[in-house]
Amino acid sequence: MLKYQHIADELENYIEENKLQQGDKLPVLQELMNQFKVSKSTVTKALELLENRGVVFQVRGSGIFVRRHKRSGYISLISNQGFKKMLEEFHITSKVIELDVRKPTKEAALNLNMGLDEDVYYVKRVRYIQGQTLCLEESYFNKSLIPYLNNEIITESIFNYITNGLGLNIGFGDTFLHVDKLTAEEAKYLELTEGDPKLYVESIYHLTNGQPFDFSKITYNYVQSQFFVQAVL
Repeated sequence: MLKYQHIADELENYIEENKLQQGDKLPVLQELMNQFKVSKSTVTKALELLENRGVVFQVRGSGIFVRRHKRSGYISLISNQGFKKMLEEFHITSKVIELDVRKPTKEAALNLNMGLDEDVYYVKRVRYIQGQTLCLEESYFNKSLIPYLNNEIITESIFNYITNGLGLNIGFGDTFLHVDKLTAEEAKYLELTEGDPKLYVESIYHLTNGQPFDFSKITYNYVQSQFFVQAVL
């Protein structure tokens, strides 16, 4: 993890642990530089990252303020932090349906910017929140970037393993939404009825160097899912 990312995480944890509210003021830039013993540019990058996450906002000449008005149980549609981080106050579990190494589909290869003859890890799992089905997730990971996955890793947090286990830096993601009705297979996994409504989300996640490493297709259980988007204008 890069230094500015670590500082951003530390500041976000500070906001959560101290239950700071919308509009509460954070220490000024110089204080943060002294606290973390880093340069102005490093703190500035950390604050920019927090702004992009929707955690803080800055007012020129006035300071840095808490922005997030967090609602418990809501999933960010623009976050790259994973369910475990977004829903950390809830019990999130996973049931692995499939895990293997295979060649990518044309769709996966296109989104991962890789050849059809290269290898991907294919992961299919059901995610649960408080014991209730949350979503069905299918993911393709570029094996040249994510060289190893096993059942233990994908039962927990893949993104945590990528950042802390592999030491990779996740940069940004592109997300595409589609509202439709559940197929028979999707309904079976989500414990719903065929034809029930669904939110279907495709995401391509990139490292900080721009390389796409994960193409995921997620079908959400409409009963358990709540979403939010924080925009930076």
